[in-house]
Amino acid sequence: MYTVVAADVAKLRNITGAGMMDCKKALVEAEGDFDKAIEILRKKGQKVAANRADRESHEGAVIAKVNEDRTLGGIIALNCETDFVAKNDAFVELAHELAEQAMMYASKEEFLASDFHGMTVADKLIEQTGVIGEKIEIGTFERIEGPFLGAYIHAGNKIAAIASLSANVEGAADAAHAVAMQIAAMNPIALDETQVSQETIDRELDIERELLTKEGKPANIIENILKGKMQRFYKDNTLVHQQFIKDHNISVADYVKSINSDLKVVGFVRTSLA
Repeated sequence: MYTVVAADVAKLRNITGAGMMDCKKALVEAEGDFDKAIEILRKKGQKVAANRADRESHEGAVIAKVNEDRTLGGIIALNCETDFVAKNDAFVELAHELAEQAMMYASKEEFLASDFHGMTVADKLIEQTGVIGEKIEIGTFERIEGPFLGAYIHAGNKIAAIASLSANVEGAADAAHAVAMQIAAMNPIALDETQVSQETIDRELDIERELLTKEGKPANIIENILKGKMQRFYKDNTLVHQQFIKDHNISVADYVKSINSDLKVVGFVRTSLA
């Protein structure tokens, strides 16, 4: 049987913004399952952001890199135990150097086994753990290929993103950087509605249907209302349909099209620290 832990309540409150007692009750009902607790809060009408598949860790530096011709990129999180170490110049420099190498490998395992100044990356991390006195490890490892990539690292190295555009055209460099900034700031769950998982769609429909039923809406009009709710969900949560952060009058897709009528966003990766 799940016993409520204060740290879990605080974590759920941090994720959702819901009240402490609401978080505690949701965790008890969900028997400690965070995803289920978030769903419970939303079904009770709490204004909680959609659960993100974002990989998170505690402290460290998140670094994004793209190669010279902007067709290959990667993001790593070099994790440590304290913010003090995460802000150390030598630690951040190591994170940049490792990220430069990481994008050349197809998997985290290959990267950890690769040579880094005469030793494997894995051995370098062990060495640094001894030198610094904190556990140093690679958390997230993301790799992306595309026609034209642009990277963005948010101040403080806590969030990084890479956007992939459909072609290298005039203005693409600025556009890719702006879209990567959008990804970092707005944390979309997918590129567009076709890439939202059926599990996520079903969960959203279930939550909204339950809320509408509680409001007393007639069953024969609930399904029509749900169509509009899902359109709003896609607008808020999928990259190409989101309002562009630099001009709320247009979508991200519209912004990219203003650079070149044939230009599109075709992919992205994003990583953040908790």
